[in-house]
Amino acid sequence: MSSKLLVKAIVYVSFSSYLITELNAFSPCRSVGGSMKNDLMSRTIYRRLAAREICSFDESDFALPTGEWPYTDGDLNRLDNSNDSDFYDSPRFVTHIDDNAIESLTEFYRQEIDEVVKRKNGGKVDILDLCSSWISHLPQDRSDTYGMVAGVGMNEEELAANKQLFVHYRQDINVNPSLSQFADESFDLVCNVVSVDYLTNPKEVFEETYRVLRPGGAALISFSNRCFASKAVAMWLQADDIGRLTIVGSYYHYSAKWSQIQALDIKRPPVDVPKRPSFQDMFSNPSKGFAWASTAAAVAKTNSGDPMFVVKGVK
Repeated sequence: MSSKLLVKAIVYVSFSSYLITELNAFSPCRSVGGSMKNDLMSRTIYRRLAAREICSFDESDFALPTGEWPYTDGDLNRLDNSNDSDFYDSPRFVTHIDDNAIESLTEFYRQEIDEVVKRKNGGKVDILDLCSSWISHLPQDRSDTYGMVAGVGMNEEELAANKQLFVHYRQDINVNPSLSQFADESFDLVCNVVSVDYLTNPKEVFEETYRVLRPGGAALISFSNRCFASKAVAMWLQADDIGRLTIVGSYYHYSAKWSQIQALDIKRPPVDVPKRPSFQDMFSNPSKGFAWASTAAAVAKTNSGDPMFVVKGVK
């Protein structure tokens, strides 16, 4: 049985205003007791937001207390339950999200790193990249602020090629979720990029994430809409974006007493389409029409790219 999760969903309605509607949303599995209700709350307000927060979670949003676990083996089953080490044996030197999503993630990391530096009065930032690969998407222009940058991943060649990692460990956290190579409170940030959907023992992974974070540190779990479907868990494949946000939010809640859990849309704001030249202008100067069409097509491609979400947990 899964939990009923209260999501305070935000629907974007204009350039700088948002319609905020509170409603009951559910994980893609059965709710406790087997019933599923969708009671729309009456409170609807407009306000301007500086941050792109989609929702926040607290204890009252979950049916069970921290430490318990609502999901079944079926919820975490996969189409391909073969050894993950075999699946990831050959290196993949590719990116799994588009360039705009990568730039959005790097900018988000930049902001988070700056916050840590400020909180530590200029101290170095120690980072753990879980499910790491040949690139960590950390901002190069903040490299002077990095202390230890460690990576845990599945493929040795990919990890060895990652120039941002100071140290790396080849480890299948679906087989061994323990991060015993790291002492308690070793890191300021723990990142996991587009891999949370593959975790078959997420509670243990999130418990270990909490353990290795320092007080005030943050876990940054990012995902988009792409995955290796054969290796993603069943309930992830059945869920929409809101459902996936609630799934990750529940992983935090049931693993430890996180002080704050936020779901964020970190994709860069859409680019405005340039105004089309008048027919008279295009007739007198056809190059203006061609230039506009080319620019408009590029803008449309950028705006329709991969979504990018982060569920952030603060210890």
